[in-house]
Amino acid sequence: MLDDLTSIKYHPALDQNSLASMVAEESARPRNGTRMDRYPNIVASELPDSPSVRRLLRYVSPVATTTICMDIVSRFLDEESLYALPVVDSANKAITLLDRHIFLEFFSRPYVREVYGNKTIVHFLNTKQMTYQSKTPIMVDAASSIDDVAQIIIDAGMQHMVSGFIVTQNQQYAGIANGHDLLQDITHRKQDELYYLAHYDQLTKIPNRMLFNDRLTQACREAVRKDTLVGLLFIDVDRFKQINDSMGHRFGDLLLVALAERLQSCSRDCDTVGRLGGDEFAILMDTPQDAGSISMLSKRVVDSMREPFQVMGKELYVTVSVGTSIFPSDDAEIDGLFAKADTAMYEAKTKGRNGFQEYIPGLSIYSPDRMSLESDLRAALRNNEFVLHYQPQICLATNQMVGVEALIRWRHPKHGLLSPVHFIPTAEENGLIVEIGRWVLREACRQCRQWIDAHHATLRVSINISALEFRQADFVEQVRAILNETGIAPSHIELELTESIVMHNVGAVLAILNELKRMGIFLAIDDFGTGFSSLNYLRRFPIDRLKIDQSFVQGIDHIPANESIVRAITSLAHNLSMEVLAEGAESDAELAILMACQCNEAQGYWFAKPMPAYEVMPWVAAWEDRKS
Repeated sequence: MLDDLTSIKYHPALDQNSLASMVAEESARPRNGTRMDRYPNIVASELPDSPSVRRLLRYVSPVATTTICMDIVSRFLDEESLYALPVVDSANKAITLLDRHIFLEFFSRPYVREVYGNKTIVHFLNTKQMTYQSKTPIMVDAASSIDDVAQIIIDAGMQHMVSGFIVTQNQQYAGIANGHDLLQDITHRKQDELYYLAHYDQLTKIPNRMLFNDRLTQACREAVRKDTLVGLLFIDVDRFKQINDSMGHRFGDLLLVALAERLQSCSRDCDTVGRLGGDEFAILMDTPQDAGSISMLSKRVVDSMREPFQVMGKELYVTVSVGTSIFPSDDAEIDGLFAKADTAMYEAKTKGRNGFQEYIPGLSIYSPDRMSLESDLRAALRNNEFVLHYQPQICLATNQMVGVEALIRWRHPKHGLLSPVHFIPTAEENGLIVEIGRWVLREACRQCRQWIDAHHATLRVSINISALEFRQADFVEQVRAILNETGIAPSHIELELTESIVMHNVGAVLAILNELKRMGIFLAIDDFGTGFSSLNYLRRFPIDRLKIDQSFVQGIDHIPANESIVRAITSLAHNLSMEVLAEGAESDAELAILMACQCNEAQGYWFAKPMPAYEVMPWVAAWEDRKS
C-alpha cells in the first residue's frame, strides 16, 4: 500500500484536514433555528471573552520515542483524520509533533523505507534527515487564551495553522489542537460580536428592528402551525422631541434606556421588547389568549408611565401612545401588521395621547415616507438621477492604483446626494434593485471604456451584484449584452458577490460563475469573513479575489483577534490561488499591518474617499506625483 504514496503530491493548504475541510465540516454542522435564534437573550455583558485553548483540545494517543518509523506510517495511513502525531518521552513530556503530510511525503521517496523504516523515531529524528520537521513545535498550556495562542502562531509562522500545536497540562502532554479550529473559534466569536452589533440596539441593549422583525416572523409562522394569535404593540413616546430639545440629547438617551427597562418590566419573559428607532418601541406578545390580553398589556404599559423617571438627578413624567394589531385577524403579512399597529398608534395620538388604541377596520393606512420613496426611486430611474462614485484600489506591493470600486449614489431633487443605505433596502424589497443593478453595470462599463480610451488600459472596475440580480434567469446574458454594448473587454470588469449569494444553491451558482469566468470576467467575494461560507465549496468556485470585510481591518493595530483573522485568511487564500483586498484602511498603523499580513491590495479613506468619475484621473495623477 505504501508504494502508492510515490504518486501523491501534497499541497500544504488543500490536503486532508486543511482549513478548507475544517470549515466545510463546521459549515455543515446542523444548527437549530435561524441565525437570529442562536442567541435569543444575548446582552452586551454576555459577549464571550477569549476562552482558553482547552476547548480546542483533542487527545491523540502519542507515540513513544522507541516507536519505529514504519509503525507511524501505518498509523497515519489507517487514521485518515490524523493530521499530526505527538512524540513523548518516558515521562510523558512532548518531544515533537510529526506532521502527517511531511512525514508521509518523506517516506514516499525511493529507498527511504529501506533505510529509515526500522529506525526508532527518536533515532530517525537525530539523523537530521527531516530538518524541515520541527523538533520544537509550538507547545502551549491548556489554560492559555485562544487569542494569545493565535499571536504565538503569527510570530512562529503560519505553517502551524496546518500542522497544529501541542497542548500541555502541568508540563505533561495533554493533547493537540489544530490551528484551523483556532481560527474558526476566533472568527465565530467575531461573528457573534458582529451579530450583536447588527441585531441589538446599542443604546438600550434590546433587539433592534431587524431582530424584532425576525422574531415576529417566527412567531407568526408558529401561530399558523398551532392556530394561535400574535399581538403587536407599537409604542411612541409623546412629545419626545421637546424633551430632547429642552433637556439635551444625553438626557434623552438616558430616558430611552430607562423607558426600555420599564417596558420590559411590563411584558412577560416570552414576549420581545424592541426598539425600532428613535423614540419608537414595539412589543411582540407571543400567543395571547385573546384580544383582551393584548389590551391588558397595552393598559399596563400606559399605566406604568405614571411613575416618574429619575434621569440625571431630575424627575420627569413621560406618557406614551400605543397602537395594537393582531395576527392573523388584522393582517396575515408582517408589513401589514406593522402598518395597522402604526395607524392605531396615530389614532391614539389624535385622541389626546397617553392611551392605547387597537386597530379597527376603517382606519386610514398610509405611509407617506415609504410610498414617496418607492415612487421617487422609479422616477430616479426614468430621470437618470443615479450617479456612480469610484473608490481607488491600491496594490500594496507597487503602491499603484490597479482598480476602482463603483458605488452608487442618488442625486435626489429635494434631499441632495444620498448614500445607498437610504434607498437600497427599499429597492431590494420592491424588486427595483434588478433594474438599478443593470444601470450600475452599464454605467460602470461605459465609464471604464472612456478611461481606457484615454490610455488607462490596465484599469479594473469592481461592481457589486445584489442577490436578487444574480438570481435572475437571464443574468449572464444581460452581462454579456452590456459588455458588447459598451465595447469593454471582460478582463476590465470584476463582479463582487457576497458570501450569502455563493452559498445558496451551490450547483446553480457554480454553473453561473464558470460561465462568467469563461467570458473572462474577474470574480470576487465581498465582505469576506462575516458570513458562514465553506472554504471547501469556495475552492470549487473560480474566485479571483477575497475582499476582507472592513470590520476586521478597523482597529487591527490594537485588536489581536482581527490581526489573526486577516493574517490567516490572507495566507490561506494565497494557497487557494486567490488574491486578497482589505477594505476600510484608514490609518498608517492599519495599513502597515495589512502589508505585514501580505494583503495584495487595499482600499479605504487612507487613500481616498469615493469620488465622482471626473475626479478619478486627476487623483491618479496626483497620487503618482506623491509617490515620486
